[in-house]
Amino acid sequence: MNIVLLGAPGAGKGTQAQKLVDDVGIAHISTGDLLRAAVSAQSKLGMEAKGYMDAGRLVPDQLVINLVKERLQQDDAKKGFILDGFPRNTQQAVVLDSELESMGIKLDVALLVDVKPEVIINRLSLRRTCRDCGYTAAIGVDSCPRCSGEMYQRDDDRPETIARRLDTYQNQTAPLIEYYCGRKILKEVDGDRPVDEVYADVRSLLGL
Repeated sequence: MNIVLLGAPGAGKGTQAQKLVDDVGIAHISTGDLLRAAVSAQSKLGMEAKGYMDAGRLVPDQLVINLVKERLQQDDAKKGFILDGFPRNTQQAVVLDSELESMGIKLDVALLVDVKPEVIINRLSLRRTCRDCGYTAAIGVDSCPRCSGEMYQRDDDRPETIARRLDTYQNQTAPLIEYYCGRKILKEVDGDRPVDEVYADVRSLLGL
């Protein structure tokens, strides 16, 4: 099963994706992770992306898609994938569809994890992140349970920053919902519930 994962920052997409990976064994392809890994490995695409990132410029769509296509050649993606963080707008979605079609791959589902903006602001403003490994937990956890690193509040988890991120999402990414609805592959789940309840609905929607 090939899935595009949609939802605002803080909607809980990553948590649901990891549960699917653990249960079904498909690949979780986060474009942010792809870029960081490619830069760290100093691959040809990674060094090209690093040039844009170091200059404070957006990495071009085609370069991101090339990284995704390269990742889709790996064995774990043959069983299916969850694409998280891309596309971010309808223009990218159209290009992605074309590129996947050229590879003989089709998207089965665009899964939207829907959460109200006020819930996201509250949820993220209470989130703390490990400085060393990136693990996230609720406020009150002072030491990372994974690596014992220091937990802190990221600048982009402050309420005023979250509000700006949500505005960007609404303006740029939300139109993807209409796009995938038009393609008749959109499925929606209410993300403002306990994680396991949300996941039970996800499994049901995906026919698992």
